[in-house]
Amino acid sequence: MDGFDTPGIARFTGFGRHYDAFRPAAPAAIPELLCRYARTPLPGMVADLGCGTGLSTRVWASRARRVVGVEPNDDMRAQAERASAGLPGISFRPGISTATGLPDGCADILTCSQCLHWMDPFPTFAEIARVLRPGGVFCAYDYDLAPAVDWEVEEAFARLRERIKELERMHGVERTQKWDKAGHLDRMAESGHFRFLREVRLHSLESGGPERLAGLVLSLSGVRALLARGLGEADLGLDEFRAVAARVLGPGATPLVFGYTVRIAVK
Repeated sequence: MDGFDTPGIARFTGFGRHYDAFRPAAPAAIPELLCRYARTPLPGMVADLGCGTGLSTRVWASRARRVVGVEPNDDMRAQAERASAGLPGISFRPGISTATGLPDGCADILTCSQCLHWMDPFPTFAEIARVLRPGGVFCAYDYDLAPAVDWEVEEAFARLRERIKELERMHGVERTQKWDKAGHLDRMAESGHFRFLREVRLHSLESGGPERLAGLVLSLSGVRALLARGLGEADLGLDEFRAVAARVLGPGATPLVFGYTVRIAVK
């Protein structure tokens, strides 16, 4: 299918298991909230666009009759299938945001977690509107990569992210097209496909220590590209970050609060 072998898709190849282990799952409140907006207690079908390893798909287990994750990256989709094995009603298919391969008007709800910024917005919204039934709900949500845990650890995390961005520039890591997340809701409104829009904030509570936080950084596609160029974790600044996190948080698991920005649109 056209568009599969793009830099934005290919850069997520090779670390599906790691991504699935360290990225946060979707907030538990998402299914109930979207079902209310879609005015159905049990959706006939939920589609999860750009589903990656299925973290955002599995939150719908037993909450919809059928759930379809659409993901163009073979490695990510294979991990989604492994991690979701045995969950009833969940399946995965290849597809891109402008060509999902799903039938017209088939979905009550369509979600897009932590990936809308990679997608050409207006052709994507046209495809979403085609797939949704009248009154169906589109929800695009993103999390803050650094969880709320401790001010000193979060400052060290921010310094680490800035160092990584500088290293990406120095080593010629390709910066693929991204659309500003702050503009998602305005672009959704501008598309003319939705009768109602709003934005809310949610959170999810997980746990982990220094290695969970370092693992989040190692799940970034740009970091993977730097490692592939021969840089080590010390070069990235991860050793220094781990030392700060270990000193402040200690060796055990600590509550991690992930904040989410959630944009809801009704067709």
